[in-house]
Amino acid sequence: MELRHLRYFSTVATELHFGRAAEKLHIAQPPLSKQIQDLESELGFELFNRTKRSVSLTPAGKGFLIEVERIFQQLDRAIDIGRKTSRGELGQISIGFVGSATYNILPVMLQQFRDRYPNVRIELHELTTDRQLVWLREGRIDLGLIRPPIVEKNLVSQVIFQESLVVALPISHRLASVDAIDIDLLAAEPFILFSRQLAPGLYDPIIAICQAAGFSPQVVQGCIQMQTIVSLVSANMGVSILPASIREAQRQGVVYKPIRSNEASKEHLATMAIVWRINDNSPTMNRFLESVLVDFRSTIK
Repeated sequence: MELRHLRYFSTVATELHFGRAAEKLHIAQPPLSKQIQDLESELGFELFNRTKRSVSLTPAGKGFLIEVERIFQQLDRAIDIGRKTSRGELGQISIGFVGSATYNILPVMLQQFRDRYPNVRIELHELTTDRQLVWLREGRIDLGLIRPPIVEKNLVSQVIFQESLVVALPISHRLASVDAIDIDLLAAEPFILFSRQLAPGLYDPIIAICQAAGFSPQVVQGCIQMQTIVSLVSANMGVSILPASIREAQRQGVVYKPIRSNEASKEHLATMAIVWRINDNSPTMNRFLESVLVDFRSTIK
């Protein structure tokens, strides 16, 4: 039994006339009658009552028609799913992100993508930059939002956002009331930072700004997440330098001050990039990249 046999049967059952059905199917009537007879023989029961003047469905034919129509509905659905999946409009995508992306980048990015492709399932994983690179190599995520730079021959990245750095101070700090901070005033301060291994693209600009001001920061506490850094700053354990978007966290007991403009601060920005495997041509991933590199970039300009 082939799919065309079911289409022949469905058309005859709809028209209840072999001549009209044959015309609709663009075949001659005798071959159509033969195909229906062969189908009945294969099934082992009659589908139609035939007289010289009329054609009608047998009870078995009526029951068979109901199921055949369900088959065609399921087939149409399968074709639709296949087409949407091939265009990246259906499926699943797994995305890694650094925690700081949730302050301003990730919510906008996800909303724009979901508005265009509501049937794509998004799986999110909060990971440090170094862990995202491992997961990308292992195929556990499709894309990552990381702090560049990265040196991976099988990965490609694209910068999507840059922002200035700010100083995070306890609200009781002696500099909490100034409009902007001269970095050299922090030379004797205890610093709370994350390790370079976790995010060299953010760690290096911070260290560079301090060294340009004539000192290396005295790091008294290392952390993994920015929220932890902010919490320790609020507890008066030290100061920190963080991306300006950290202000969205609105942590009590902390104030954020811009760095007073100088050549060093102008050169060093906190950068966010999207990264993916160079040979990954998943349609869904391509749609997400398109959304980020076109829609998201135009939004933040």
